[in-house]
Amino acid sequence: MDYKQEFLEIFYDNIEREGSDKLLEWLERSDFFTAPASTNRHSSVEGGLCMHSVLVYKRFLRLLENEYGKDWQQKFSPESAAIIALLHDVCKVDCYQVSSKNVKDETGRWQSVPYYKFDESLPYGHGEKSVYILSSFMKLTREEAMAINWHMGNADARVKGGYWGLSGVFYSFPTTLLFHIADMQAAFLDETC
Repeated sequence: MDYKQEFLEIFYDNIEREGSDKLLEWLERSDFFTAPASTNRHSSVEGGLCMHSVLVYKRFLRLLENEYGKDWQQKFSPESAAIIALLHDVCKVDCYQVSSKNVKDETGRWQSVPYYKFDESLPYGHGEKSVYILSSFMKLTREEAMAINWHMGNADARVKGGYWGLSGVFYSFPTTLLFHIADMQAAFLDETC
């Protein structure tokens, strides 16, 4: 399956926000469509970031339909769903580099193998960095910004540091909770590479 083509079809079919054309040009110039989604966990392969975004989008739509019914579009904008899901991890753009490390093979001999190294030039956080980047191209709704900002849920470094407001976010913006679940479902159930 060509995840880049699928990503572009979803993008063009749903996102018409002013500035989205410039955002897509930036994504095309970046490594978004070739980067992994992680160094050694979910979608840690070439193109994994794009693949992850598409799989999260599909999970998110299923959760929206499950929660709000077949007419979920009356409650939540398809454009917002596409923006949140396809673009929640733009914070990872240009952060992965192919490097090598020495590991022992089955015979006990050392060999050099490639791996992805995470090297961030703009350490702005995770979800908040994605909101920051996206906001430089287009205006996000408050609900979109909240879902993207808090998509890591309890795994977010701010929460681990003692922030207690996440439950308030989930109560006030329930699609943020649904999106967090969609992100986790895709990462842990759909992406085994």
